[in-house]
Amino acid sequence: MNIAIIPARGGSKRIPHKNIKPFWGQPIIAYTIKTAIAAGCFERIVVTTDDDDIASVAREYGADVLMRPPELATDMAATMPVVAHALAQQPDIGQIENTCLMYATAPLMCANDICQALDILQEQHAEYVFAATAYPSPIQRAFSVDDKHGVNIFQPEYLHTRSQDLIPAYHDAAQFYWGKSQAFLAQKPVFAPHSHAKIIDRWRVQDIDDMDDWDLAERLYSLTPDSIKTDAL
Repeated sequence: MNIAIIPARGGSKRIPHKNIKPFWGQPIIAYTIKTAIAAGCFERIVVTTDDDDIASVAREYGADVLMRPPELATDMAATMPVVAHALAQQPDIGQIENTCLMYATAPLMCANDICQALDILQEQHAEYVFAATAYPSPIQRAFSVDDKHGVNIFQPEYLHTRSQDLIPAYHDAAQFYWGKSQAFLAQKPVFAPHSHAKIIDRWRVQDIDDMDDWDLAERLYSLTPDSIKTDAL
């Protein structure tokens, strides 16, 4: 049995009520719920929230709702305890083999990626499989800039190495995280050797933390092929 858990608290500061803010005509959380439904691999989709408005929207789009306790809805509350709490509240917890944490603000997420990542989880006997994408530039050539605009290369030994000779680097796509339910309950770390990555295209990745991110996500969505949108919705 598989379950999707979507954390969506109501106290967003940088983008007020971010999780239900309209995105191309729909509350942004609706895209995640519809993607979970389209994937067809979940027996249950649960939104964990502290907010009545978010709860109402979640139910409208077909998700179950779990109201979380106040201590798991603060600015400092980490995601893993929230998922572990939601999972532990399920009456049939013993039958839930796999859990997928899905972020509420990931409108570029696709159902096919969800299904393929589940296949990786099962075939590789991994603890977790999460969405990741490649950095657009070699991280070995990254540098810092001080308050006087001075540049400091982090790894100067790679400054003249050809790009094709550098090891590609990847980062979390901030979309979804499959895991064995026992791994979530034990709150094992996701970014560890027991995990695998499902690589997705860079143009389908945009973490949304502020309005600049939001605007860029809307622009990317406007350029997304209809076939991808159909898959996602």
